[in-house]
Amino acid sequence: MTTPAAKDPPKNYITPAGLQRLRDERRFLLTRERPAVTAVVAWAAGNGDRSENADYQYGKRRLRQIDSRIRFLTKRIDAAHVVDPEAPRSGRAASHVFFGATVTYRGGGGAEQVVTIVGADEVDLHRRHISWASPLARALMKAGPGDRVVLRAPAGAEHLEILDVRYQRVPVEPFSEPPGAESEGKRRAGRTD
Repeated sequence: MTTPAAKDPPKNYITPAGLQRLRDERRFLLTRERPAVTAVVAWAAGNGDRSENADYQYGKRRLRQIDSRIRFLTKRIDAAHVVDPEAPRSGRAASHVFFGATVTYRGGGGAEQVVTIVGADEVDLHRRHISWASPLARALMKAGPGDRVVLRAPAGAEHLEILDVRYQRVPVEPFSEPPGAESEGKRRAGRTD
């Protein structure tokens, strides 16, 4: 009896800047946040009864969350398929919508919209960065300027006209230490301002 072949993990299409952000977050968790929380847990464990020790209980829960996030980030990084929107393209790939494209389109109401198609880990609706797997991106894929596509949504179908497709650098918000991070408190405590 043969065993079924292992299923390849789905590709995680991502821009170079998006991959760097994931790596920066993982590095922060491994080198700063996890060691800081571990130190708090060790200190709390030394204070006696762990069953009623809030610092110990919270710290252990926080360590589980950090470890879970590190595992998630590692899987996403390992599955990353980097696509650089700035890389030279030729033929149809230069003028039609694929991953990394910035697309200007006109909706049924006549309003022009601009979206950039990025990876699931880079979605930023304030910047109009949408996932390549979203219904809008899927409707736009492989279309070029002048093409009309149909966006099928729960509210109904909407007809879109592609006005422009361009490939340029996709700005991704760099990773920054979240407010309230355990390592932030240690850094502040060590200051001599």
